[in-house]
Amino acid sequence: QVQLVESGGGLVQAGGSLRLSCTASGRTLSRYPMGWFRQAPGKERDFVAALSMYGTITAYADSVKGRFTISRDNAKNTLYLQMNSLKPEDTALYYCAAVATFSSFTVYKDPKDYDYWGQGTQVTVSS
Repeated sequence: QVQLVESGGGLVQAGGSLRLSCTASGRTLSRYPMGWFRQAPGKERDFVAALSMYGTITAYADSVKGRFTISRDNAKNTLYLQMNSLKPEDTALYYCAAVATFSSFTVYKDPKDYDYWGQGTQVTVSS
């Protein structure tokens, strides 16, 4: 099993920045495609950003492109989501996830493709 734990969420004013972290135990994250998703109250879980195995390919939702950056620190076995120019619309519970079964060096945007999930960290952006 891959154990994922998110941290770094909080309350921030519009235009501010936060960096979310996802720490893994038991497995090496660089061996897995990874992703960030978010879910607001009453809404479905939406794709935010993804990183391919070994970090060679990245992808972002249109709503966060140019503002968010997904990255991985292999030495610390940690996945990050740097969030800049935050908007109230970014308010949600953010989850990191890992794909266990895959057949291509690519990114995955569908939550159904992911096998391991963290517990989530809350991000609230005030206006």
